[in-house]
Order: sequence, then structure tokens, then C-alpha cells
Amino acid sequence: MDSPTTKTQTDDRERLVRLARGVPEAEVRAAARYLEYLTDRADSYARFLLSVPETDRRLSEKCERRLEQAWDDVEAGRVHGSEEVKRELGL
Repeated sequence: MDSPTTKTQTDDRERLVRLARGVPEAEVRAAARYLEYLTDRADSYARFLLSVPETDRRLSEKCERRLEQAWDDVEAGRVHGSEEVKRELGL
């Protein structure tokens, strides 16, 4: 069974395809360029993350504790998805 997030992503993708089919001929080039921009932006961020050098520098004890607390929160379900946060902030 699909998760609600997967269902939303599928619905959004289907909506995007419907919208793309309805773009007026005169605007197709602009729409394609914008989609390329969005794709390149995502790829640029991934390239940036992969380019960051690894380090053997240790995290402070305080940082390690906070990371452990964060993972505990994730495992216990004490997290909020970005869509939920956007909704709550009215974005």
C-alpha cells in the first residue's frame, strides 16, 4: 500500500503531466526551460553535497548528544514533515 506521501507525489506528478499537456504552444519553450531550471537546481545541490570533503574531525560531545536525541525523536515518531510545517505556517 502506498504511503500518503507517495500518493501525494504520484498525484502531483500526474497533475504536472496534465498541466504540461495544456501549456499553450507559445509558452512550451518557457515551460521547458523552467522545468530544466528546477531539475538543474536539484542536481546542483546533489553535486554540492557530494563535493564536500570528508573529515575525520570529531563532533563535540554536545553535538553528538543532540544528534542522538534527534535520532531518538525520529524513531519515536516525534517529527513533522515539511508539508505539515508549511501548512501550519500558512506557506
